[in-house]
Amino acid sequence: MKDSLQTGLDYRLEFVVPATKTVPHLYPESEIFRGMPEVFATGFMVGLFEWACVELMRPHLDDGEGSLGVHVDVSHEAATPPGMTITVTASLIEIDGRKLTFEIIADDGVDTIGRGRHQRMTVDWERFNAKVAEKAARI
Repeated sequence: MKDSLQTGLDYRLEFVVPATKTVPHLYPESEIFRGMPEVFATGFMVGLFEWACVELMRPHLDDGEGSLGVHVDVSHEAATPPGMTITVTASLIEIDGRKLTFEIIADDGVDTIGRGRHQRMTVDWERFNAKVAEKAARI
């Protein structure tokens, strides 16, 4: 990590919800999910939160470095239909070694739809991928 990665940094991400990011598309293998309302799915919201945090970190990481989500604690407070724009604001609130904690909030222009905290660990991709390959070789 570069010294420029400091608490207090913020990042805003805007995303227009397509029909493919609604609950029926989260696990199309599930008959139950396929029968649910076509509103932005919580699982996709978590991914959107991660995306905003990754974008915040990106200019402050060294070559070959990345991050992985390790903890999510969020609420999903309001439904958002396809076509609406969600704005996610991620704020870096704590750095503890390689572990970073973000406060996140999402708004669809009508409601605050979600909020919470997310933690990510910085990783060296080469080392991480070697460990995953080692694990996969055990199968």
